[in-house]
Order: sequence, then structure tokens, then C-alpha cells
Amino acid sequence: QVQLVESGGGLVQPGGSLRLSCATSGSAIAFEHMSWFRERPKKEREFVARVFSDGGITSYGEFAKGRFFISGDDPLNTIRLQMNNLEPEDTAVYYCFAYEEGNTYWGQGIQVTVSS
Repeated sequence: QVQLVESGGGLVQPGGSLRLSCATSGSAIAFEHMSWFRERPKKEREFVARVFSDGGITSYGEFAKGRFFISGDDPLNTIRLQMNNLEPEDTAVYYCFAYEEGNTYWGQGIQVTVSS
């Protein structure tokens, strides 16, 4: 059974950095694309960033451009999210997402808190 496991969250001060990781267990599957989403308090889940296995193409949500950077292994089954210049508004549960041939997978989520 495929499982996505996030790590690297925690508490960081405004202006600081964190790096999240998402690893796959239970299968040697390689995904077509993998992404990060987040849920801020009392907000809907929103798209953060995506990386495609085809050429390593990436895309970002507007708020993430220039501050967050996604990377993935080849074959694509592990991704990372480097988050820089974090703001209190980035406080959220961050979720890993993966897609392969119509099947979707979610991680359990990991808390990121930006506070002084």
C-alpha cells in the first residue's frame, strides 16, 4: 500500500526557513507528478507547488513564487519543499500529494508554525 510520509515541519521565526520532505513507502512506484498543498487555519486547502517527472517542470501558487522551491528525485517518489522568508501567514498544515495514472495519494500532513 502506497503511503506518503511528510517530515521537516515545526516552529520557525518570521523570516526563517524550513525544508519539508515527502517520501513514499510501501511501493517502488514512480509518480507522474507530486505536489504540496496547505491548509491554513479556517481556510480551504490551497495549492503550493508541483513538480512533474517529465523534465522536472515545476509550478507554484502565487504566494509561493520566489520564496518556496520544490524539487524531486528521479524517478519521482520523493519531493522536498524549501521554504524561505517565512511569514506568520504561512502557518498551516502542509500536505504531500501524488498522482499516477488516475490514482491520487495524500500524506497525513505536517504542521508548520511561523511565530516569534
